[in-house]
Amino acid sequence: MMQIEQLLRETMGLDAASIGSTLIQRSVRLRMKSLGLKTMKDYQQLLENSASEWNELMESVVVTETWFFRDCEPFSALVRLVLDARAPANLWRPLRLLSIPCSSGEEPYSMLMALLDARVPRDYFQVDGVDISARALARAWRGVYGKNSFRGKDLAFRDLHFRASKDGFVLNPNIRQGVRFFQDNLLGDSFLAGKGSYDFIFCRNLLIYFDQPTQRKALEKIDRLLKPTGVLFVGAAELPLVIEYGFVSANIPMAFGCRKATTGQPYRAERPSASWQPRLLPSELAFQNASPTAKVVAPGLEKSPLPPSPARVHEIDLEIARRLADAGRGEEALAICQRHLSENGASAQAYYLVGLLRDAAGDPAAVDYYRKALYLEPNHYETLLQMALLSQKNGDTARARTFKSRAQRLKAKT
Repeated sequence: MMQIEQLLRETMGLDAASIGSTLIQRSVRLRMKSLGLKTMKDYQQLLENSASEWNELMESVVVTETWFFRDCEPFSALVRLVLDARAPANLWRPLRLLSIPCSSGEEPYSMLMALLDARVPRDYFQVDGVDISARALARAWRGVYGKNSFRGKDLAFRDLHFRASKDGFVLNPNIRQGVRFFQDNLLGDSFLAGKGSYDFIFCRNLLIYFDQPTQRKALEKIDRLLKPTGVLFVGAAELPLVIEYGFVSANIPMAFGCRKATTGQPYRAERPSASWQPRLLPSELAFQNASPTAKVVAPGLEKSPLPPSPARVHEIDLEIARRLADAGRGEEALAICQRHLSENGASAQAYYLVGLLRDAAGDPAAVDYYRKALYLEPNHYETLLQMALLSQKNGDTARARTFKSRAQRLKAKT
């Protein structure tokens, strides 16, 4: 089994600990049963000589969890950045966007819908989606989705861009035809060769499935594909390792965007004029109806005449800190977290944020705060991922895999 796990790591970058060796073992046994094979040696020999069987195994272990407008802030930020990229005379320049991995298409279609809903001219941008899974891409090309692809309370986009059918929700042809899909392997030597570079790349929650050498290899490919002034969107837990690689924060609150540390002029994250205001996404609406008590209000948060409940105040307090941290205002974020702990007592989320801030500053004491967070909440998903990254950074591969495995089991349950 170890040899098969190594083959998966070398070929598609999958770190067995990130999804759990048990899942891989179960997939292998099911494949052996369907083929009538009795020994692991026989199956391994088949894998080495059959491209079709390799594809079958890969399809059974690839992670395809996704939904439309998953984590709204990056899409809202994308709209603001694209609108802000217009010339002073309101002229547009062509933009290229990439989703990797695009899975069954929910992310690249969300990118397209967000821009069209903001009245960005269709002829001025191109959205591409890339994935290693042929089955996932087939679902994306088909454009028919079940209820699991629609989560959250704001589903107005579904009424606008889909029609209900007995098979599910069918994507409108003008949206389905607006994304180009490619099957390719990010770790391959010729990944997207000849496709040019991109202004915006979404690569969210992929790097957490890779070990450190594979993460660096993947980021080298992404760095090559991203334009000097482009923006890369990653997952929350991935931002520290991307910055460690050499990117810098794009200072876009809660979007986890970054850019190359080059001399090029980056896109700005300012909101457009009122006439070009994009529709508000659920998270923005929630914050506009909140009344933070902190003296420093992070970008995008507005006060409301109706005071929230005490529990909501505490939640908003830490959300403000998180947004400030993502905007590069670490000292202000740290002050809010410390005040929160002083006034409200121990909190796993507060300890996690303090650890994250100290980690970004290179403070070895960060691990102590992560441990406090896990003591209070052993299943704190983000802390488990950060401990995995920190352990990997310190050369403790076994411990990193343990934390990754715990986080993945937790994710599978939810």
